[in-house]
Amino acid sequence: MAIRIKQVSEKLGIPVSTIRHWQQKFIGFVNPEKTKGGQRIYADSDVAFFEVVRELIHKKGKSIAEVKQILSSQAVSNGKINWSETKVLLIGGTGSFGKHFCRTMLKRFNPKVLRIYSRDELKQHEMQQELGECRNLRFFIGDVRDVNRLKRAMEGVDLVIHAAALKQVPACEYNPFEAVKTNVMGAQNVIDAAIDSNVKKVIALSTDKAVNPVNLYGATKLCSDKLFVQGNAYSGDRSTCFSCVRYGNVIGSRGSVIPLFKEQRKSGEITLTDERMTRFWITLDQAVDMVIKAFGIMKGGEIFIPKLPSMKVTDLAKAIAPECKIKNIGIRPGEKLHEILMTEDDSRNAVEIDDMYVIKPAHPWWESENFEVFRVVPPGFVYSSDNNAQWLTVDDLKEMVE
Repeated sequence: MAIRIKQVSEKLGIPVSTIRHWQQKFIGFVNPEKTKGGQRIYADSDVAFFEVVRELIHKKGKSIAEVKQILSSQAVSNGKINWSETKVLLIGGTGSFGKHFCRTMLKRFNPKVLRIYSRDELKQHEMQQELGECRNLRFFIGDVRDVNRLKRAMEGVDLVIHAAALKQVPACEYNPFEAVKTNVMGAQNVIDAAIDSNVKKVIALSTDKAVNPVNLYGATKLCSDKLFVQGNAYSGDRSTCFSCVRYGNVIGSRGSVIPLFKEQRKSGEITLTDERMTRFWITLDQAVDMVIKAFGIMKGGEIFIPKLPSMKVTDLAKAIAPECKIKNIGIRPGEKLHEILMTEDDSRNAVEIDDMYVIKPAHPWWESENFEVFRVVPPGFVYSSDNNAQWLTVDDLKEMVE
């Protein structure tokens, strides 16, 4: 997401002059782009960096020199990863997230190599046609069920993003063995291949469905999350790190309800399963920025959760088809009224900064001083879509879906 310096100032409650001063002092930590007119444009990761600096200087009384030392030692800088010398593998790279991540990487970071791994040759062909000839882009046909193919794809790779899964709830319910083979055994294959290939860092994409799961898809993703967290205990001296990034519904993804509502409005009637339903909402830009940010600060074993706005499904229907009737068809098997991204039990090991929560692993190999600059979340905290401080209005939703 492109953010101007005035917006950064308003978001953090600090003067523009202070932001300019910090940028001069922390060259290499913050990498804003410039418009043709010379104005600086900041990414979400840059704002998160300034949040950490503000916390250390204003609340903990650290000097700029001390802050530089802390950030360098704890890898909280966006500039820690030298992308021009980094080889990246994106597993499940032809989905909504994968395509957007690929565009962002090629436009903003230009990694040494970006490998796309998926089992759909048609989607790979369409993606190649869209992106054109890129000297650092490679495509691999393969399945997460094939550990040997994964190892071949990971040769010489530094960072891996695991975005492959069977995601359709009804399909997973009807084909449970297949869901387990892809979402659970596939996760184990990614972990084994990454360790054997000496990959440095792996981030697996999680979902709200993995929290208190009520369907098989959610149960397989919960199991996957547990495997990736505990995968750090298996890496031993090879020092491969595994973490997860968990978020809710993605605007514009193939599984979004938006295309359904847009199609239904032609008939003059929108179907809702329950008018009380709420959901978290994230853009593809935010999802990609969150993963990039997590690579910079992960130690291994964390679950990173962005702070997101909630929306009422009835408001989304009004934003897309205000003139249509609404028909209630009843909640579907395996569907929740509200999304949860962090339970009360999770929150006992969680910390936060202004734009994210981090669930720390409760395992003996975790070093307690990690993320000491983050704030501990309040006792009994639950992060759910119906109990959220941020809400999208009908007008907000109209702007986002158009």
